[in-house]
Amino acid sequence: MAGENNNQAVRSYQKQFKELLQAVYQKQAYFAEFFGGGVEALDGVTHNKTAFSIKTSDIPVVIGTEYNKDPDVGFGTGTGKSTRFGERQEIIYTDTDVPYTWEWVFHEGIDRHTVNNDFAATIADRSDLQAQAKVQLFDNHGGLFISQVADQTFKLAGITNDAVLKLFNDLSNAYVNMEAVGTKMAWVKPELYNAIVDHPITTTAKHSGANIDANGIISFKGFQIKEVPETKFQDGELAYTSITGVGKQFTGINTTRTIESEDFDGVAFQGAGKAGEFILPANKKAVIKVTLGE
Repeated sequence: MAGENNNQAVRSYQKQFKELLQAVYQKQAYFAEFFGGGVEALDGVTHNKTAFSIKTSDIPVVIGTEYNKDPDVGFGTGTGKSTRFGERQEIIYTDTDVPYTWEWVFHEGIDRHTVNNDFAATIADRSDLQAQAKVQLFDNHGGLFISQVADQTFKLAGITNDAVLKLFNDLSNAYVNMEAVGTKMAWVKPELYNAIVDHPITTTAKHSGANIDANGIISFKGFQIKEVPETKFQDGELAYTSITGVGKQFTGINTTRTIESEDFDGVAFQGAGKAGEFILPANKKAVIKVTLGE
């Protein structure tokens, strides 16, 4: 990444910052799998409210019970006015505007006399650190979003072997009954994560996907398990479960730039953008949160 302004009053870093955000997000965002594994980032954004538009259809797929072989359907007296495929369902997509719901900003100063480092290297370092900070901000908003859109709340009676097993049996039943298609994932607090790792059914004798020595686990009762810091959850919550990829997280970068300062011998390093999250209403039923209580 370039750093020195080369006698330019303003230098833009929008493209570079966008690439940094996407790279850091893939490595450090705890809830990345919920949002399809990445953040959709746009640079040079000018719209104030709308992030993008998507085409959606709320018409379910209709599956006929059988092929109609009646001689007067599609043939005979039914020629031209009937079909053996059953009633035809028209598919119509509608445009849905997705708004930004929150904003981010940063404003730093780099003085040539006091920075004590290569100027270009400093810009690169600060860009990377700001990208990491913003991804953590995205993650905090992402956790709140998941909590708010969860269709159901399951209660865990206590952090005990029996209670944990019952919880995941109930969760498994819920996803089977809703006929959810995709990878089931659970984002859990450290206390619950350790209870799962230490659970009797995760012993190697049971052929589980756990590596207790490394305090890691691949799956539990059909769920991919991911340990998440307590601060990423709302008060009283222990876990979120979902089919992966049901949501979208996005940001629009209004500006990322350096600009020569009149107040000191150096540049102001500034950035501002908008962000938000989105999930189709039909996908909310695949999102469940877990709280502690009877």
